Amino acid sequence: MIKREWIHAWLLLLPALVLLFGFTHLPAVQTFIDSFWSTPRGRRPSTFVGWENYVRMMADPTFMRVMTNNLIYAAITIPASIAISLWMALFVHRKIAGLGFLRMAYFTPTVLPLIAVANIWLFFYLPGFGLFDQIRGLFGLQPVNWIGQPSTALYSITAVTVWNQAGFFMIFFLAALQTIPESLREAAALEGTSRWTFFWRVTWPLIMPTTLFVSVNATINAFRMVDHVFVMTQGGPNNASSLLLYYIYDQGFRFWDTAYAATLTVVMVVILAVIGIGQFFLLDRRVHYR
Repeated sequence: MIKREWIHAWLLLLPALVLLFGFTHLPAVQTFIDSFWSTPRGRRPSTFVGWENYVRMMADPTFMRVMTNNLIYAAITIPASIAISLWMALFVHRKIAGLGFLRMAYFTPTVLPLIAVANIWLFFYLPGFGLFDQIRGLFGLQPVNWIGQPSTALYSITAVTVWNQAGFFMIFFLAALQTIPESLREAAALEGTSRWTFFWRVTWPLIMPTTLFVSVNATINAFRMVDHVFVMTQGGPNNASSLLLYYIYDQGFRFWDTAYAATLTVVMVVILAVIGIGQFFLLDRRVHYR
């Protein structure tokens, strides 16, 4: 009987496993293999080149620029998204007028298509006529080409990302806050505990598993962003806003250098794996509240 249930369980899992291996694991292995071969050109087949693609990558100034951009992008979007989403969750986790409308307003940017979000913000950033320059004009300030100059292009895309994903992370924090027993708040109120002390000593430790989950997802999002870059700046000006995944797309589909694109993809996967494993090990003691 137990063996029959075991076979039944594996049969139920089989379709998902086939899709997982066929579209995730096998392409990942093939990408790793392709990174050690050259790109086939016309009738010229690919040849084994060993570590040549990786040596080329380390000497590529554009790759170094892109990695610097991505690190800056991640250093801003990850903590900003977590902090803003947590603040929004705390704000709507109480009885206030229009609570349902407020929660919907916070979550709305998440359900919008990324291409639509990028086009909306293109209008906001439009020099002279966009929303931001219209507001600046009220104070007598000159128009700014937000996404057309190297000093502001990357930060303009960063702001769009934080606005877009903070509402998504808010849902997870809100769900975590709703699992905290009300008796803890009542006991803290009887003891005269301030809101900050209760948050720091009780709420924050209890929602650490959710914080870890959100931080891992925010890290992945920071290295897989391509939609906003593609629509708003296409990596310009002069690669000032180019991120790693967009650079991979550029090499693989624009210049058709699939071997070099595979090499960059391997590096991106390794970076995400190291960061993800590091987050789990470093935050493990804080996740389990005792």
